[in-house]
Amino acid sequence: MTGKTADRLVLKALDGEAVWPPPVWLMRQAGRYLPEYRKLRASAGNFIALCTTPAMATEATLQPIRRFGLDAAILFSDILIAPWALGQKLRYAEGEGPLMERLETLSDLDRLDLNRLKAGTEPVMEAVARVRAELPPETTLIGFAGSPFTVACYMLEGKGGNFARSLALTYSDPGLVASVIELMTTATIDYLSWQIEAGADCVMLFDSWAGLLPPDLFRAHVIHPTTRIVDALHLRHPGVKVIGFPRLAGLMALPYIAETGISGFGMDTATDAAALARLLPRSVALQGNLDPLLLRAGGVSLDHAVERIAGELAGLPHIFNLGHGILPDTPLEHVAQLIERLRSLPQRLLEDSREHATSRI
Repeated sequence: MTGKTADRLVLKALDGEAVWPPPVWLMRQAGRYLPEYRKLRASAGNFIALCTTPAMATEATLQPIRRFGLDAAILFSDILIAPWALGQKLRYAEGEGPLMERLETLSDLDRLDLNRLKAGTEPVMEAVARVRAELPPETTLIGFAGSPFTVACYMLEGKGGNFARSLALTYSDPGLVASVIELMTTATIDYLSWQIEAGADCVMLFDSWAGLLPPDLFRAHVIHPTTRIVDALHLRHPGVKVIGFPRLAGLMALPYIAETGISGFGMDTATDAAALARLLPRSVALQGNLDPLLLRAGGVSLDHAVERIAGELAGLPHIFNLGHGILPDTPLEHVAQLIERLRSLPQRLLEDSREHATSRI
C-alpha cells in the first residue's frame, strides 16, 4: 500500500497486519435503523431506484460514516441488482422482501443476457466513484456482490424463505442449478472487477445461504465458484483483497479459506472465533462476529462481548463486525457504544494475547 491507502486500517488487516484496536464496520450499517436513511428511502419511491440512483446510493453509503466514523464504508446496493441487470424481473414488496420472476427451466436462462450487465450496473459504478471521492482518505471502501449460490437461490425460488425448491433442484435438476451458478459466476467476476476499477479498495462476497448445503454441494456450489471469482479478480487486479462470508459454513470454513484465496473470512455469530483462529494461517484476517441481538440489547453485556471478541483475536489480523446484519430496531446509542468501547480497549488485552497468538500456524 502506498500514500493515503496505507492509512486504511481495514486494508492493513486484510494484508495480514494486526491492528490494535481492530478496525470496525458493520454489516447493513446503512439501513432502517438510521432515521436519515428512512427519510432517504421514502423519497426514493422504490428500493431499486434507491440502489440505482447514484446520488441516493452515495448518500446511503455515507450516512453511517458521517454519524459513527466507521473504518470502512460498504457500497449501498443489493445482491440481486446483478441478476436484475441481466434481465430477470425484480421488485421489492413491503413486508415480503424481493420478488423475482423465478427460473423454472433451463430455457428460462435465455431471457438473461450477460451483454446487458455493464449498462445495467453503470449507476452502481458511478455511485462507487462518488463515494470514494467523498470518503475520508483513511476510510476503506468495500464493494460487494452476492455469491453465485445465494443469488441463484433467489433466482430459482423467486423470493426469499427457506429455499426448499432451490435446494430440491440441486438433486432433481442439477443441470439447471449448475447453469445458473455458472452464469452468476461469470457475471460476478465482471461486476466486482468494475467496482474495483471505479474505486472500491476491496470487495466482499456474501453467501448468506451457503450453510444450507451438505459438504459435497458446498464444495461444488460455494468453494469452486468463489475460487474462480477470486482467481479472476487477482488476475485482473493483482493484490486486490477479497472477503468471503459463507454464512453457517461450519467445518467447511476450513477448506473454503484454504482453497479460495480470500484474504478475509467473515465469521457468522455461531463461529467460535478463538478456535477458528488457531486453525488458520496468520495471514488470513478474520472479520466479525458480534451477535446483532447483543448490539440491539446494549448495556454491560455489549461491553463484555466487545472486549471478549477483540481479546480473543488480539495480536491477529481482525476486522470487528457483526455475525450478521444490524437489526432495524437497533438503538443508535448502542452502535455508538460499541465503537467507543472498541476504540478504548486497553493495551493490556493485546499484551496478554501475545503468547496465545504464537500458537497459530
